[in-house]
Amino acid sequence: MSVFDLDKIRARFPALQQQVDGSTPLFLDGPGGSQVSQEVLEAMVGYLGRYNANLGGAYFSSHRTVELMAQARQAAADLYNAASSDEIVFGPNATTLTFTMSRAISRDWQPGDEIIVTALDHYSNVSPWVLAAQEKGATVHQVRVNEDDCTLDYDHLAGLLNSNTKLVAVTYASNTTGSVVDMARVIELVKASSDALTYVDAVHYTPHNAVDVQAMGCDLLVSSAYKYFGPHLGVLYGNKAVLAQLKPYKVAPAKDVDPNRWETGTQSFEALAGFIAAVDYLAGLSGLDSSHGRRERLVAGYQKIAEHEQQLSALFLDKLQQYPNIKLFGIAAADRLHERTPTFAFRIDGIEPRAVSEFFGKQHVCIWDGNFYAQGLYEQLGLTEVGGVVRVGCMHYNTTEELLRFFRILDQLLA
Repeated sequence: MSVFDLDKIRARFPALQQQVDGSTPLFLDGPGGSQVSQEVLEAMVGYLGRYNANLGGAYFSSHRTVELMAQARQAAADLYNAASSDEIVFGPNATTLTFTMSRAISRDWQPGDEIIVTALDHYSNVSPWVLAAQEKGATVHQVRVNEDDCTLDYDHLAGLLNSNTKLVAVTYASNTTGSVVDMARVIELVKASSDALTYVDAVHYTPHNAVDVQAMGCDLLVSSAYKYFGPHLGVLYGNKAVLAQLKPYKVAPAKDVDPNRWETGTQSFEALAGFIAAVDYLAGLSGLDSSHGRRERLVAGYQKIAEHEQQLSALFLDKLQQYPNIKLFGIAAADRLHERTPTFAFRIDGIEPRAVSEFFGKQHVCIWDGNFYAQGLYEQLGLTEVGGVVRVGCMHYNTTEELLRFFRILDQLLA
């Protein structure tokens, strides 16, 4: 029994109500981007249709836009549990924000400095740092994964850290295998051996679990709102003291004030409106009324998400192990569901991953195949030249009935 009234939740998502060629599509492509609720759509259209303006004007729609910007920062601060809304920076997406920060953070890097990335990461949190290190002559190390369950090798990380380490970039959860990283352990290791900055990619983690940057103690963290039921928008947390020490590349007349100085050009204000609605949607999943603060409601909402998604994971993994010709990459144990998201990577003997996704696609079941920009993971696992894996990814709006439909179609494929 789900902790949610899934009928009510699904009714709020127009995409889940549509018919394609007479059938209801099945969205198991969550890691590539979520569907959005009606509230998000209405917020974006409402702003764009009535108040489309820029910041700093002496008239009503500009005033409304200034208010919107402040409300969006506070929504992000609540989402991340940041100490201040001044620690929030917006941008077009997580990748662009990471490239922006890499330029500023690497200004003073030099030969002899060392940078650490991981093989578990999407390369949006690898390539910016590698390119910056190449420009400065710094050395890059990549942390391995444990191949039996595709988790981060913490011992390897500990062995790479030293006084020359300037930055550690690490994912909070793998967008391919669903493996969740013990971030408290990572940051404890980093602080014990270096003065390095920590940059956390929480893009895949944030749809599934509550983020708490203060408890974590990270320096910077980024996510993308389109992964958690909002619009295309990058949302960066930067510790106030860390941001103050850095010098961004910006337009000369722009004020040199955090966090605004990091936001080059005009922001997508309609996306900010949708982002606020998405955060409020997540808080609303708690079932608590407005007498409870938004952060409290967010934490409670995420607890329900995790409970429901662990039920989905348990079902999926139990069913998958009944197929001896399918190899799973990632955590399979029933007692370790809290260490993964409901994202599953696998290969079927004798069938190319693309052929699998195309077969499902013809029946309007949305799943992915490929490498998902996790280049280091695929190189280590030897999957680069064989088409990668098939990826199935659930969200809290998915149901057990949908997963059973997936396995019925899988049986048709294998037959």
